[in-house]
Amino acid sequence: CFPWKLDGLPFCFSSPSSADPCCKRGFSFLTHCLCLLLLQGPRWQIRLQPWAGPTQSLDEEAWRFLSYISTTQIVCDHMSADSLATDSSPANKPWLVCLDDRFGLAHQIRSKQCRLYSLGLGSDDTHFEVSMANDGCEVHRFDPSVKSAHVLESQRLWYHRLSIDWRDPHPALAAQKPYSNTRKLGSILNEFGHHKIDVLKADLESAEWKVLENLILEDVLEQIGQLIFEIHLHWPGFEVSGSDSSVVRFWYSLLKELEQKDFRLFHSYKDLSKPQLFLKKEIFNASSCYTLSWVNTRWK
Repeated sequence: CFPWKLDGLPFCFSSPSSADPCCKRGFSFLTHCLCLLLLQGPRWQIRLQPWAGPTQSLDEEAWRFLSYISTTQIVCDHMSADSLATDSSPANKPWLVCLDDRFGLAHQIRSKQCRLYSLGLGSDDTHFEVSMANDGCEVHRFDPSVKSAHVLESQRLWYHRLSIDWRDPHPALAAQKPYSNTRKLGSILNEFGHHKIDVLKADLESAEWKVLENLILEDVLEQIGQLIFEIHLHWPGFEVSGSDSSVVRFWYSLLKELEQKDFRLFHSYKDLSKPQLFLKKEIFNASSCYTLSWVNTRWK
């Protein structure tokens, strides 16, 4: 495909060896330009996976999804809830990081170069964050219930009165409230000047699905080494709609996007202390709450 310029804009003619996917025989100038814009522009939605079965039923989708979140994809030989501390029973603790040398987190902690972001809504136990800070991580806890805008709790533990959302405030509202406490994670990273997060922990009480979707669509995942998400299954979640089967298909598709980004599930924790509900029904022997841990296998 040979690029040309027409009134300052690209145009092309086809050839059998074309490397430009938008250069197809018979494409007009305008069609080619629109094609380039679509390919190069941001994604607006995730790619939905095929239905789990021919009937598109809740049973088919739920069994596929629950099997997926209960099956680890990679073996982590050294897991810990307390950073570098020895843990005798990691499988019984929900917040776990992978400390295998091949993924680099243990080295980052020892060299005091680890950074952890924790996203919560005020009522969480912060033992994990305190432990990681004590062991050498720079920890940022984002919680809208914090009394002051920014609080340095200890040498390496910050609290920020900020809530992580899947969208930034509307510009008109932002102008009226320049110190709005709601941001997308990508916006906060830019604001703080942080290019990488070694660990992202999130317990967002059903906002996790839309936040995770935003991280995928805006390629923020590339900046994250490990994910620890508490997921909630008792209802679809904020701004997730459709039939029960389509909701579960959406959840599954989000997690498959993580896999396609080379994130691998290394720990799954089923919380039996929470109501055993799946989309408001006592079915499938499912809990309403699971904590899932992934490692980015391309992390450097």
